[in-house]
Amino acid sequence: MQFTWLNKQNNDKLIIFFAGWSFDHKPFEFLNCEDFDVLMLFDYNDLSLPEIPQYQEYYLIAWSMGVFTAYQLRNNLPKFTKKLAINGTPFPVDDEFGIPQKPFLLTLRHAKTGLEGKFYQNIFEKQEEFERYQTTPVERTIENREKELKTLYDKIKITNKTYESYYDKALVSNNDKIIPTKNQLNFWQEKAETINSGHFPYYNFTSWNEILCK
Repeated sequence: MQFTWLNKQNNDKLIIFFAGWSFDHKPFEFLNCEDFDVLMLFDYNDLSLPEIPQYQEYYLIAWSMGVFTAYQLRNNLPKFTKKLAINGTPFPVDDEFGIPQKPFLLTLRHAKTGLEGKFYQNIFEKQEEFERYQTTPVERTIENREKELKTLYDKIKITNKTYESYYDKALVSNNDKIIPTKNQLNFWQEKAETINSGHFPYYNFTSWNEILCK
């Protein structure tokens, strides 16, 4: 696992952000951190956590495959004031609660081609959002991102299909082309709030605090 500090100013509050598959810090640098320190975790080729410093308050924001990853590591994470899932579930490859098995396996088989082509276009709801992303794109190699998806699936395949209540709330985009909106709502039920967006909703916000306050 890789990590980067999006903000480290010795604030009292820390947001730990688990990103989705294939991402890094570049597309998130525009978000205002205000009075939060923000530690971003990504690249789940291994699931070893970095050392997390002491803070008065901790907040969890997990997105896409990061929702699964944070849940898997929950016993090694601090106690959070709020835990927010965005466009993901603890069962990311699942016909009822995640990406249906058949399209996921196609994505896995053709990951390199997808990463070179339409995958990032499908992340966004609007063409102008994709164009904005292209000004600060992910910098990781395609080989690293391709390997990450295989590593994640190996972990997903052996994961017990039981859920111990963990997340406090879920934001679910109503035009998610990656993880079907219906399947996310099937899982989260009353904990879900629907938002007008594609799978990557962050351009709808200006700050991390604005996301936490949803």
